[in-house]
Amino acid sequence: MMGNFTKNELDIIAEAIAERLAVYHKDFLTTREAATYLNMSVSYLYKLTMDRGIPYSKPLGKVCYFERADLDNWLRKNRVATKEEIQQQAHDYCARKGGQR
Repeated sequence: MMGNFTKNELDIIAEAIAERLAVYHKDFLTTREAATYLNMSVSYLYKLTMDRGIPYSKPLGKVCYFERADLDNWLRKNRVATKEEIQQQAHDYCARKGGQR
């Protein structure tokens, strides 16, 4: 349901959309942009940086920057296999073990 929005509300919505789209055209992101890109809170992203759980750069010693390609690779870590992939791995393992007798 679309209601009647004020100009201020539309400006806020437009700014939020522009911010989300901008992160896909930049190679290096600020903390806020990286949090938006990863769909997480800034505070959780800070926690990940403090725990060294996510790659980042600090070229000036204060401000953190995140390379979008590094974030993409980080997101791919610890991929959860599908049932079919697990079954295939089990089949391949049994075939190798059975062939070694």
